[in-house]
Amino acid sequence: MYKTYLRLILVFVVSLQLSSCLTARKVNYMQSPDNIIPTYKEGIAYNDYLLSTGDKVFVRVYSTQEETNTIFNGPTNQLMTMNIDGSDPTLDLYAYTVQPNGSILFPMIGEVSVIGKTVREATAALEQAITPLYKFSSVEMRLISRYYSVIGAGMSGRYPILREKINIFQALALAGDIGSFGDRSKIRILRETEKGTIIQTFDIRSEDIIHSEYYYIQPNDVIYIQTLDEKFFSILNFPSLLATLISTFSMGAFIYKIVVPTASN
Repeated sequence: MYKTYLRLILVFVVSLQLSSCLTARKVNYMQSPDNIIPTYKEGIAYNDYLLSTGDKVFVRVYSTQEETNTIFNGPTNQLMTMNIDGSDPTLDLYAYTVQPNGSILFPMIGEVSVIGKTVREATAALEQAITPLYKFSSVEMRLISRYYSVIGAGMSGRYPILREKINIFQALALAGDIGSFGDRSKIRILRETEKGTIIQTFDIRSEDIIHSEYYYIQPNDVIYIQTLDEKFFSILNFPSLLATLISTFSMGAFIYKIVVPTASN
């Protein structure tokens, strides 16, 4: 009787450990969709980010008049050496924050409404406001101080968006990629929209993820990665599985030596 119970316990433990092994199926990216890996056929194109309250835009004005360039951009030598990839601290001198009323306060021009507009649309609006006062002028505008966050599965950080578009794979690569025990099948993105914060869950293992509207990261996105249940056993490969099985059988033999003599008495 005790031997039967012991065998059942060992079979249960071994089965549980085998089911907890990490396989390529659980961690590989760009897998073909099937009955487990979902299909994303939304076909939604990338939508340009719409400016919202608190965003910062860097503005550079180009004019045939040197005085106009100096007023808006500072000295010419500073203009030529400035990096506009987000790493130059002098950017804040020529950056404008979108105010609660949805506009930026531009020198000599006043308030220009930009909220709800793409950067291209906001640039056109600012050029239209400047042209009556400064003819033959053009404007370059870029969204700066853009960040996204990654939390969960032992990861935590806030990272800058230095390109116009950055996809989910690039975002995770900058964060150090998902660890072995991160659940790639249930990636969640928290995104701020005009209708409030929404949460979307998707399987990043699917090659069809490129068709999802969440393939591209937007400013202020929060990527949440939960931990796999398999972390309890930490079985990463065959050697670790073999070591776990040996320790399990050793523990079973130890229990058997204790239980069997007691039963016979």
